Amino acid sequence: MVLAIPALLILALVFGPQLWIRYVLKRHGRHRADLQGTGGELAEHLIRRFELDAKVRMGTSGEDYYDPEERIVSLSPEHYEGQSITAVAVATHEVGHALQHKEQHPGFMRRQRRIRTAMVIERFSAIALMISPAVFLLTRVPQSTALTIVIGAIGMLAVVWVQVLNLPVENDASFNKAMPILEEGYLMISDQPAARQVLKAAALTYVAAALASLLNLGRWIAILRR
Repeated sequence: MVLAIPALLILALVFGPQLWIRYVLKRHGRHRADLQGTGGELAEHLIRRFELDAKVRMGTSGEDYYDPEERIVSLSPEHYEGQSITAVAVATHEVGHALQHKEQHPGFMRRQRRIRTAMVIERFSAIALMISPAVFLLTRVPQSTALTIVIGAIGMLAVVWVQVLNLPVENDASFNKAMPILEEGYLMISDQPAARQVLKAAALTYVAAALASLLNLGRWIAILRR
């Protein structure tokens, strides 16, 4: 029982944000015939309206992002083709990143460097965990395995920290860019609280994914202890 409570708290921390995000997106994802168009159509309109050097495309399921190198707003099929509060809010959030790019928003520009750094760290930590058994076989020193596990753990925690540092940029895209646009008449006043929920979920997506990835660390430790 003593160990069960901390374990439940850790699981809540790791999975809670992702479960909440999925709940919010699904709750406000039902088709709304009274809306002015789909998420993809709104993104196209906003790119023309703000004269952004960007394109919109339908990407893979479950992935919505703005690629500053290719200058592409990529929306998942459910949001590109969807006509719902979730679809239009997520599309506007990603266009918000394109607006940050156009403005050369300092936080956004640092965000891109942090993401690249996080990807390198994540690969390095995964490699450290994968080679742990080989290191032990070569050295026969138990501490060497512990060291590589620590390195892997630090790497994964660093990825979470990077995404936490990027959170203000995500909030800016949601609440300083997307929400004011939606309040201009793209959504009725009665729909705006739901849009705020979706935009909050969109801002937390990367942090939630990074937290969920920590479960991989637990799996590696369980494997290496056998």
